[in-house]
Amino acid sequence: MRVIAGRFKGRTLAPPKRGGLRPTSDRLRETLFNILAPRLDGARVLDAYAGTGAVGIEALSRGAAHVVFVEENRQALTLIRQNLRRCGVTEGYTIVSRDARELSGDGSLQRFDIVFLDPPYDLPDVDRTLDVASVLVASGGLLVFEHATRREVPQAADRLVQRRQVRVGDSMLTFYEPVQEERA
Repeated sequence: MRVIAGRFKGRTLAPPKRGGLRPTSDRLRETLFNILAPRLDGARVLDAYAGTGAVGIEALSRGAAHVVFVEENRQALTLIRQNLRRCGVTEGYTIVSRDARELSGDGSLQRFDIVFLDPPYDLPDVDRTLDVASVLVASGGLLVFEHATRREVPQAADRLVQRRQVRVGDSMLTFYEPVQEERA
């Protein structure tokens, strides 16, 4: 794994040493960030189920102002910190150690321009996970959900509607945006 572009381009990221974590592939991250490029400069990004931190680090590398990494797995938290050090990142991020499905209930996080969700592919109750995350998306923001191509995902999640899907190998990126309220 490596950082694909931006100020940390080419830096090697530490992969997981044991099973249980499924890092977003370089190819999928490249596709994702080609799509997100116009939204990244100065963006606030939430990398939920952050794993190795590769997505959030790529966002910082490409100009995001701040990334919040959310992960509950202790091995993954260690990898995130290690990968941030490998890239020389000393500011512009926060690490939150908790289950991403618990984030919206306590008001501890603000809204984000980009919310990236990469839960385990077999995570039950995807609808609930998307509903919880939907309140974290800023007006004009975007939620990106990475999942297996075989998994059905809803067309809408609370205040979000599905706008696009992109398949890369066995993975799918589904993009949701807030519903625009009509003005009288």
